[in-house]
Amino acid sequence: MTAYIDTSALAKCYVREPRSLEVLDWVERQGVPTTAILTLVEFRCLLARRKRAGQIDAVLEQRALAAFDGHVRDAAWKIQPLSVGDYASARDLIAIVPAVALRALDALHLAAARACNATAFATSDRVQADAAEALGFAVHRFY
Repeated sequence: MTAYIDTSALAKCYVREPRSLEVLDWVERQGVPTTAILTLVEFRCLLARRKRAGQIDAVLEQRALAAFDGHVRDAAWKIQPLSVGDYASARDLIAIVPAVALRALDALHLAAARACNATAFATSDRVQADAAEALGFAVHRFY
């Protein structure tokens, strides 16, 4: 079974938030979860946004980023590349789940999860969770 984790849930592994411990426990049970290569950029943006908002300080921002980068180098996360076909698949998902207001990055995460044949999908985003559920993933909601 392949488990996929999006950026919203993955962030809870590096910045203490509600349900962080549950995400860490879930990740540990999965072995090496998969995330899309776009998470490398999206996680960095998330940290910068939280620093600008005063939710974290510069020290925590750098520690979280260094820890994440180290885990990526050490293959604690399986990084799923995105192909042109995955972008087309993401685009198609908008029509496949028309009742869900998919955003671009949500659609790309879902396309990546489908590309790696994930059966489980972890997220802290309600819209993402609804779309993943509509697509037949076993959804782990961490919000």
